[in-house]
Amino acid sequence: MIPSELLERLRIFDAFPKTLEDFRIKTNGGAAVTLTSCILAIILFVSELNYYLTPELSEELMVDVSRGDRMRINFDIVFPHISCPYLAIDAIDVSGEQQINIQHNIFKRRLDMKGNFIDEAKKEDVIGVEKVIQTTAPPSSTSTLDPKRCESCYGAESLDRKCCNSCIEVKEAYQEKGWALKDFNTIEQCKREGVKDPSTQISAEGCRMFGNIDVARVQGNIHIAPGKSLARQHRHVHDLTDFESGIVNTTHIIKHLSFGEDIPGRVNPLDDTTETCEHSAMNFQYFIKIVGSMFSNIEGDVLLSNQFAVTRNKRRTDDGDTSLPGVFFIYEFAPMMVKYVERRRSFLHFMTSVFAIIGGVFTVAGMVDSLVYFSVNVIKKKMELGKQT
Repeated sequence: MIPSELLERLRIFDAFPKTLEDFRIKTNGGAAVTLTSCILAIILFVSELNYYLTPELSEELMVDVSRGDRMRINFDIVFPHISCPYLAIDAIDVSGEQQINIQHNIFKRRLDMKGNFIDEAKKEDVIGVEKVIQTTAPPSSTSTLDPKRCESCYGAESLDRKCCNSCIEVKEAYQEKGWALKDFNTIEQCKREGVKDPSTQISAEGCRMFGNIDVARVQGNIHIAPGKSLARQHRHVHDLTDFESGIVNTTHIIKHLSFGEDIPGRVNPLDDTTETCEHSAMNFQYFIKIVGSMFSNIEGDVLLSNQFAVTRNKRRTDDGDTSLPGVFFIYEFAPMMVKYVERRRSFLHFMTSVFAIIGGVFTVAGMVDSLVYFSVNVIKKKMELGKQT
C-alpha cells in the first residue's frame, strides 16, 4: 500500500485539474464544435496515415558507368493510312550494327479506315506486295503448275536469275535491275495469283505496329518507313517503286514508346502523341536524349531502365528533298544516371504528427468554444439589460 501522505504530495503534480460535474455547463454550441473537431481530426488522421504508408522516394544523380549493355525499345504506333505490308522497321547504330526489316518480336494488325481491327495480331515476316494476296484466294489451278517450270522475268533475267515463277520473283528481278514494275495486269504470274496494283493497296487500310527491339546501348536510330529495306553497296535504302505516285501519308499516332522497363509513377513523354502529314510525303524526326535510371523499391529489388527527353522536327520530302518519308527516332545517351530509392517513413514521425493533430484540433476547438460561449453570454446580458430599461 502506498501511504496516503505520499499520494497527497503526488497530487500537486497533476497538470489536468478536474472540475466538479455540478459546475460544468454543456451547451449546443459546444456539442457542434466537438462534433466538427472529431470529424476534422479523423480526416487529418486518415491523410497522415496515407502519407505514412506511401513510400518516400529519394533521387540521386550519379555517373553512368554501365558498359556493353543492351537495351530494349518498346513501341506501339498506329499508321491510319498505310497498309501493313508496305511498312518496314529498321534499327541502325554508330557501331555499324544494322537490323533490316526486323521481324522478331514485331507484330502488325490491319486496320480499316475507321481504325477498327480487321484480323488478329500476328508476326509479319515478309514486307512486300505478296502479303496483299492473303485477302484473295489464288485459283485452284495453281496447284497443278509444273514445279520444274521456268517462267519469264519479262526482260529482267540475269545470270543469277533465269526464271520467275511467281509475282514476287518478277518484282524482285525488276528491283535487281533497278526498274519499276508499274503495270501488274501485264504480268501473268501476278494475274494468276490475284495480286493487284500496289498503288491501289497502299492506303486501302491502316496498320498498328507494336513490339520491341533489342539494340546496343550506343547512339543510333530506329525508323519505320514505307517500302522494303535493302542494303546496296554498303548503303541502307528503301525500295519505293510501289510509291511512284509520290503520295505517302505518314500520319501516325504514338500510343507508347519507352526504352527499357517502365518505372512506376513515370510517364513517357511521347505516349499518345499524334502527328498529321500535312503534305503528300513527310519525314518526322524525334531526337531523343536517354538518361539511365535505377529504381530500388522497399523490398530491395533493383530495376534498371531509362527515361528520356525529346525534341521534334518534320519536313516535306515531296519538294526535291532526298529524305525518306517515315518516322525516325534518333537517340543518344547522357553520361549520367538517376537513382530512385524507396524508403519507409519514420513511425515515430507518424506518431508525433498524430498527437499534434489530436492536440492541435481540440486545443483550437476549446478556444473556439470558449469564444462562442463568452460571446453568447455577453449578448444575452445586453438583451436582458435592454428589456429592463
